[in-house]
Amino acid sequence: MYIIAAMTWKEMLRKRVLLLTLLMTVAFLLGFWFIADTISMDLNVNETNGEKIIERFERGVFILILGFFFGSFVLAFLAIFSSFSVISGEAELGVMQALMPRPVPRWKWYAGRWLGYVTLGVLYAFILFAAILLITDYHATVPRQTGVLLQSFLLFSSVVPLLISISMLGSGIFSAIGNGVLMTMLYGGGWLGGMIEKVGGIMDLAVPVKNTLSNLSVLLSLMMPADAIQKKMVYVLFSYNEFKDHFIGNGSIFNLFIGGQVPSTAFVVYAQILTLIAFVVGMIRFNKRDL
Repeated sequence: MYIIAAMTWKEMLRKRVLLLTLLMTVAFLLGFWFIADTISMDLNVNETNGEKIIERFERGVFILILGFFFGSFVLAFLAIFSSFSVISGEAELGVMQALMPRPVPRWKWYAGRWLGYVTLGVLYAFILFAAILLITDYHATVPRQTGVLLQSFLLFSSVVPLLISISMLGSGIFSAIGNGVLMTMLYGGGWLGGMIEKVGGIMDLAVPVKNTLSNLSVLLSLMMPADAIQKKMVYVLFSYNEFKDHFIGNGSIFNLFIGGQVPSTAFVVYAQILTLIAFVVGMIRFNKRDL
């Protein structure tokens, strides 16, 4: 299994997936640095006045929210497009027929592939998470509690095994192109569900309309909870319960990014159960697949 995981890493290096991802990440971080520098241009990091400290923290919150808002897309697309054709794509090219006759159980091949993609994605998530924090800390202020940062990173990176498990399940059922389209639409649907909830909370709508939008948002988030997990990560990172009255209110720009209901711990558990189910069902499906 670990040999298959190592082969997955080598394959991605050979296909230059990692190189392309790193180049795009550098471009993203350069753009993020410019944005953070512009937002914090009028701040004095040496100012000790209480109001200035609060303003610096507020700017830091906004910069981090922007960074993780776009960083979550980068992480999600790496997870999706690295694994969407792992089964159907290799079967179409005849690679699978050459590997499977060897004395390697199918479940070990599947688990090894999954482990390779997940470890790569989590490592990338750590680099991206740390880079966003460091850039924001240079220009403003970020949370420094070790426990909070660790919990936030675990939530941020938990999207990787979720997306890869569903993507590999779909790869065993659909063609490579079909699965890529399906995963993109699923992720987009989950993101749309989150935006519906945020926009619905900002607009002055009738109660029945708000209830309908809320139900639609919940349904889309249950189908693909990735965006809701990222939202939960932001709440944990900024200790939402302590600062919600300061940042969330009528006319606050933060409503557009973190408005709406706070995803519960039960929802995070649901996402982990969904990940496990997708992984197990995908493995069973692959064991029965006719190559």
